[in-house]
Amino acid sequence: MKLIKRVYAILFVAGQEGVSREQLANSLQVPMKEIDEALQQLKLNFDNDDETPIELVNFNQHFLLVTKKDFAKDVEVYAQSPYKNTLTRAAIETLAIIAYRQPITRLAVDEIRGVSSANMIQKLIGRDLVKEVGRVEAPGRPVLYGITNYFMDYFGLESLEDLPEVEPLALNSESAVEDLFSTKNWQIELFDELEQ
Repeated sequence: MKLIKRVYAILFVAGQEGVSREQLANSLQVPMKEIDEALQQLKLNFDNDDETPIELVNFNQHFLLVTKKDFAKDVEVYAQSPYKNTLTRAAIETLAIIAYRQPITRLAVDEIRGVSSANMIQKLIGRDLVKEVGRVEAPGRPVLYGITNYFMDYFGLESLEDLPEVEPLALNSESAVEDLFSTKNWQIELFDELEQ
């Protein structure tokens, strides 16, 4: 299989976080020189293909796939109507973890869920359900996430104390989300409403 296709696959999965040259080299077990050549060729392919809306950019030493500027208006219109799309089970799971454990870092959410939550968090931010509430005073200064006023208004909550009680959240257990949604019918109804 061509290296360029393997690089493309990882860039696609990396999403908005992008991926560094070092990460690509380590993941694909190939020399950095070959990674550089594949990235350069992939960028040329996108730049010279009038049929693709995608381009490869290098942002802060991370490569990621983005839409070309020609499609900015279309993307903007789509992004301004996020409430028409339903939330997936993974998005609801991520929202519940943030609501009960805030302020919380993406890494902590990832550890609880067992998978990357970067895209889910961005989706929830786009729907104004989650926001950045600060940063951890640690190397890299990871972002802390919490729920928004819109979340509180939407669910009719006056304070976090109004969230239904869940046993000292065993959110890090495999049955956590099932427990969360089966503990109170109130929660199920609200999240079901959000999906509609």
